[in-house]
Amino acid sequence: MLQAERVAVNCRAARTPDELAAHHAVRRRVFVDEQRIFADSDRDSNDDNPSTVHAVGLVDGAIAGTVRLFPLDETATLWQGDRLAVLPEYRTHGLGGPLVRYAMRTAGERGGQVMAAHIQLPNVAFFERLGWRRDGDVEVYVGLPHVPMLVDLTEK
Repeated sequence: MLQAERVAVNCRAARTPDELAAHHAVRRRVFVDEQRIFADSDRDSNDDNPSTVHAVGLVDGAIAGTVRLFPLDETATLWQGDRLAVLPEYRTHGLGGPLVRYAMRTAGERGGQVMAAHIQLPNVAFFERLGWRRDGDVEVYVGLPHVPMLVDLTEK
């Protein structure tokens, strides 16, 4: 029987300009080059908001994934999670779950009570396993069908 390769997975906010550039490069590679959701760039005004957290997911020290999160209201109780991306060569390393849990924990630590996201249809069951629930019918978001989902950040 083959032994599964063990890798070190870590998630954190981008700490340096180079890490932020790597965060954006992962997003570009996944959302522009691979999935072709955006024509030139997936960046928007939320990237310039000082409240936005640009997180990186590392596999054995290499930046392999991202997630972005930011408050949606003045009281910072409602947060948005988006731009979850893992490079294709790292998708078998179990990075998606830690990135989502990092976003949830970070928003909760910053006063968040609820986090919202628009989830691509193939990923809905994955988010449900992480405690998220559907919050409406399928909708078109950035040109593709997505399910609006929420998670309660106050549940332990």
